[in-house]
Amino acid sequence: MKIALDAMGGDHAPKVTVMGARNALKLYPDIDRLFLVGDAALLEKEMAECKLTDSRAVIIHAPEVVGMEESGAKTLRKKKKSSISIATDLVKSGDANAVVSAGNTGAAVAAATVKLRTLKGVDRAGIASAIPNEHGICQILDAGANPEAKPSHLITYAVMGAIYAKTVLGVERPRVGLMSNGEEDEKGTTFTKETFALLKHLQSTGRAPFEFVGNVEGHDLFETKLDVVLCDGFTGNIILKSCEATAKAMSKWLKLEFKRSAFRILGASMAKGAFKAVKKKSSYEYVGGSPLLGVNGVCIIGHGSSSALAIQNALRVARETVSMKVNPHIEHELAQVNRPSGEDPQECLPVK
Repeated sequence: MKIALDAMGGDHAPKVTVMGARNALKLYPDIDRLFLVGDAALLEKEMAECKLTDSRAVIIHAPEVVGMEESGAKTLRKKKKSSISIATDLVKSGDANAVVSAGNTGAAVAAATVKLRTLKGVDRAGIASAIPNEHGICQILDAGANPEAKPSHLITYAVMGAIYAKTVLGVERPRVGLMSNGEEDEKGTTFTKETFALLKHLQSTGRAPFEFVGNVEGHDLFETKLDVVLCDGFTGNIILKSCEATAKAMSKWLKLEFKRSAFRILGASMAKGAFKAVKKKSSYEYVGGSPLLGVNGVCIIGHGSSSALAIQNALRVARETVSMKVNPHIEHELAQVNRPSGEDPQECLPVK
């Protein structure tokens, strides 16, 4: 297996990307080649400092970087020799099986969709971001790739999210919900009502590779047994960032309150193990990265402030997505969803 890492992507690159690469190579012997794409001089320096001497790590020089504050798609056209562009080219040429980047999300999405194109049956790709809940992992799809989605796009997301949950997360029958402002069938906007009707219809045909549970609300992300929650990329990105901000705020408030007295400090010390367990469950570092589902290749997008641990786990996600053959499974299921039913030869769900 060969993976291309955008070594210049992220707030703390290239130090953390090189360290994450070093750790991943120690853990995963099935990674035959790990391409570190970026400024060769800087990468050689970081590799020497963190003692990355594994011969499987190969530097690919890229003289340009798409900054986190830049417009991803527009800048990508100007910076054709950027690290994310060249890393994606390695997947396009077949030299790598996957690309991983914690850099500019817009640039990563644009590079993957333009250079790799989409899978057969997929009109728009979507980012699947993991949210921990009481029952395991719930994927928000889309978390930012496609802000102005159509109802038909969300049908594709439902299929892709279900296949990812089945193949990578080991969920036998994924449960899919539609984000709305109430659980009643009639709740929501015109967009969500149209999407609801399509999902209900798909389930009625018996071709859905998931169980559609209907409309869900914000609290369901954490309390209800759900594997995929569907929404447009605009809504999904707001949900994701709001969850991250709430978790950070709660952590900060707890620390301040614990420091108010010696008794509280003692209590916090006694509960240290529980706090660590909760942090591990909720931290993006352990999740690693979010797959951009629907592109003709594997693209994993990491958090902009990724640490070495987050990069290591993003590489793990890439490895799992490739080895479990997620894309061929997606194409197969979409073909089943799109095939005309036996009752009406003209019937076909408008997935694309």
